[in-house]
Amino acid sequence: MGLLEDKARARLFYKYLSKVYDRINPFVWNEAMRDEALEWLDVQEGDRVLDVGCGTGFGTEGLLRYTDDVHGLDQSVHQMEKAFEKFGRRDRVHFYRGDAERLPFADDSFDAVWSSGSIEYWPEPVEGLREIRRVAKPGATVLVVGPDYPNSKLMRKVADAIMLFYDAEEADRMFEAAGYEEFEHHIQQAKPGSPKAITTVATVSEE
Repeated sequence: MGLLEDKARARLFYKYLSKVYDRINPFVWNEAMRDEALEWLDVQEGDRVLDVGCGTGFGTEGLLRYTDDVHGLDQSVHQMEKAFEKFGRRDRVHFYRGDAERLPFADDSFDAVWSSGSIEYWPEPVEGLREIRRVAKPGATVLVVGPDYPNSKLMRKVADAIMLFYDAEEADRMFEAAGYEEFEHHIQQAKPGSPKAITTVATVSEE
């Protein structure tokens, strides 16, 4: 388990990162990448959508272009305070402080679920993916963005020491273990040489 796959350490990390997050985030996850992923999610007007690990609201902002019923959850109060500055505490988005591995929602609550830049901090990512599947309605689309595993052996060792990085094969294992039957992976990159994101789009079974 990486250093930041610990909830207390991750919260402390984001206490400081939140101050500069919106300035450095575009180097690894920019608007073009987000907007491409939003097309894959295919949110419709009026859909009830959950943003798991909403952070400062970068993904949330994109979701609001498609529906007014957006719910954002994060464990870091410091990240959420940045989101409050953008959207208000209760004005445009319903915010919750909570844990991706124990979502405070009933079964079959959402038409779509989005999570970008969060899974890498979950100590039990399969459990988080199961929770997302639980709160998503049958037939809902789930989209999860995480950091793609580096090619270099040295960088892989560094990555593994920090947080969860994974490739398509590992993503297959996680999503299958969480009960998803239909999913596909996309590799996204801000520019050549920058870190890659692995974006998985899954459909919740209607059985």
